[in-house]
Amino acid sequence: MSTTADLVIALKKELKSAQMTYAGLAQALGMAESSVKRMLAKGDMPLSRIDAICRVLRLDFADLARRVADSQPLLSELTQEQEKAVVADKKLLLMAICVLSQWTLEQITTTYRLSEAEGIQYLAQLDRIGIIELRPLNRYRLKLAKTFRWRPHGPVMHYFRDHALLDYFNGGFDAPGEGVLLVHGSIARSLAPAFTERLQRVAQDFAQQHLADQRLPEREREGYTLLLAMRSWEFEAFAQMRRTARP
Repeated sequence: MSTTADLVIALKKELKSAQMTYAGLAQALGMAESSVKRMLAKGDMPLSRIDAICRVLRLDFADLARRVADSQPLLSELTQEQEKAVVADKKLLLMAICVLSQWTLEQITTTYRLSEAEGIQYLAQLDRIGIIELRPLNRYRLKLAKTFRWRPHGPVMHYFRDHALLDYFNGGFDAPGEGVLLVHGSIARSLAPAFTERLQRVAQDFAQQHLADQRLPEREREGYTLLLAMRSWEFEAFAQMRRTARP
């Protein structure tokens, strides 16, 4: 669907919300009611006409465009090419992780060795890739759904396995608020998806708490990385000692 058509749909919603009839809009525009109906039904009109309707509604065009953007479906996963673009530059990967955590540009450049110009450049790249929508004053809107995850066998997870996994598990997990659990067991295959859903809820709770706590002073917050996983797996050294191969 074209951007113009999206804007027209949004205008129809605004007209309904303002309880303005086609007759009332036609009078305000100096047009025939039939022409207004036909124009809105077609869903295609010049931007000058859209701007004129916005003035009638006392609605800023930028606000209308923002509402259209906010109504677009969010991504639950990036494409292979999008992920390749992210991991091609370590600084861009850093920016991607930071925006996933809803950091401001100031927070990023204060915490990491990035200039403001570099930060803006990488935000623009993330906008082109499709991860964010860059807005005025270097603010942005994430275009990723709450259920977003990196591709299980994609470039980002490969990078994580190659460069970060051992570093992560090298920690002691013994500081306050830390912990690691390793549980093994055999359960009905039909129950496994239910446990996976619980893990997803924990991840969503963690992400939502992160967003809620952004209002707290920085001295009251600490950065944590939550890693949840579940798979049918046996340590290779154990598998080699089995009398018979697993089915």
